[in-house]
Amino acid sequence: MTRIAVVTDSASDLTPEQAAAAGITLVPLLVTFGDREYRAGVDMSAEMFWAELTAPGAPFPKTAAAAPGTFRDTFASLLAEGADEIVYVGVGSKLSATVQSAKVARAMVADGTIRIIDSESATLGQAVLALTAASMAAQGASGADIVAAVERRRATLRLYLVLETLEYLKRGGRISAAQAAIGSVLSVKPIITIDNGVVETADRPRTRGKARARLLELLAGSRAERVAILHGRAPDVDLFADELAAVLDFPREQMTFNLLGASVGPHVGPGSYGAVVLPALDG
Repeated sequence: MTRIAVVTDSASDLTPEQAAAAGITLVPLLVTFGDREYRAGVDMSAEMFWAELTAPGAPFPKTAAAAPGTFRDTFASLLAEGADEIVYVGVGSKLSATVQSAKVARAMVADGTIRIIDSESATLGQAVLALTAASMAAQGASGADIVAAVERRRATLRLYLVLETLEYLKRGGRISAAQAAIGSVLSVKPIITIDNGVVETADRPRTRGKARARLLELLAGSRAERVAILHGRAPDVDLFADELAAVLDFPREQMTFNLLGASVGPHVGPGSYGAVVLPALDG
């Protein structure tokens, strides 16, 4: 049987433990605070990232794609360990240059088939697709079948995230100081999504209660196969998970919970929360 190795990157926000349990290899992206550079998920966990981000006087972090050489080494190592093919599920190419780095690395590796999937997503949207690929690989699916299935299913993903504050969008240059000030005065809690690989605003409800109700509406719908909760230290994330489980009629204990990491966290800030829903094939 052909052995398929599944790879994703740290923008997926999978923890090293979750990735290892699923048989997924993680390639770290880079995050820099001032003059200190870290490999996300290696030198800096999600918990460490939030502690650093919210520390008094902390510089706003900068993120960078994984280098082609990092991918080359990862791919070559997996092939040397006996993989016949590699399927890499990468952070959306409109959000990061990481997929391009992987394509450059593929050309450097002479042996083995390396298939690259643009998730057109990030954080747990990307993670859910990587987990789907890993599950198929464990069941003996071919690399070509995995790519075809993941590319079909990425269009069905629902990913929505509500922001507690506009401060971090302002710091990252995504909105002006005036927009942030007006939004704060009006108690706007934007809900963002990723549509065709691009971050978009799905709605702009006022007050946190209205935002949570609208978030549940956006995530509701067809029967769910996977549900993943993502948050930036949101105090009411457990309440939201309970409500989402009821809305979707999905077992609460089967949901996964992850802190947002260094790739998305700087832009959404603390208090943000949301979910990814992968509809069932017969949903």
